[in-house]
Formats: sequence, structure tokens, C-alpha cells
Amino acid sequence: MADEEARGVCVRDVSATDFIKAYAEHLKNSDKFDLPVWADTIKTSVAKELAPYGDDWYYIRAASIARKVYLRPGIGIGQLQKWYGGSYRNGTRSEHFRKASSGVIRSVLTQLTEMKVCETLSSGGRRMTTVGQQDLDRIAGTVFRTHEE
Repeated sequence: MADEEARGVCVRDVSATDFIKAYAEHLKNSDKFDLPVWADTIKTSVAKELAPYGDDWYYIRAASIARKVYLRPGIGIGQLQKWYGGSYRNGTRSEHFRKASSGVIRSVLTQLTEMKVCETLSSGGRRMTTVGQQDLDRIAGTVFRTHEE
């Protein structure tokens, strides 16, 4: 029993939705992470008809991207575009896959880099810094403890 309490909790140990909600709230309350002026008018993909409805969609996307970079070091903008892409519906014609907007992903990664949460690799991908990893693990620990009770 004492071994379980001594073990550190990481992002893999908590559910994705709970972690993303908690980290999005952390980013929203942080003064280092700013909402861009274009966030209320931009679409997240070519396949989408409208901009996102929620006011916090940018923080939620940023938390999701940070989690992806944590779980898959070396991931780039192209892979994230594929992950967040979707089917482009052409009415009665057949559907085709379209990538997500790279501008949103790039702006999130730029802000996370300025916060020293992630860093650029020489190969072009991104990975978490030790400070970013500690930050995400700390938030995962609080999420784990709240669901444990």
C-alpha cells in the first residue's frame, strides 16, 4: 500500500478528458498563455463549416496538443494536423479526409515553447522540457487524487 502512494503519477495514469479539462483551466488562469485575437473567427479545419462554439476551445486544443507532445516525443505539426483532421463532407458526393488547420497548431506550439513547456528538436519535431513534464505530471497528480476520493 505504501508503494502505491510513493509512486509518481504521470499523464498516462489519468483519463484524457479529465486531464485536458484540468490543464486547459490551468492555461486559462495562466498569465503567460494568451488567447489570439483571431480565435473567435477561425475554423479549426477545412472540413468544418463553422468556428468552434465554446469560448474555451483554444485552451482545450492547447491542452490536448500538450498531452500529445508529452505522450509522443518528436511529434510534428503534420502529424498533429492528421490527428485533428476529419472527413470533408461534399454533400451527395463521397467524403474525403482533410487535415486540420496548421496555423492553430503552430500558434499553440509557439506559445508552449515560449512558456518553456516544450522545445523544438533538430529533426523538426517537438518534445516536452523537464519543466513542462513536471508541470503536466503535477496537474495529472491533482486530477488523480481528486478522482481517487
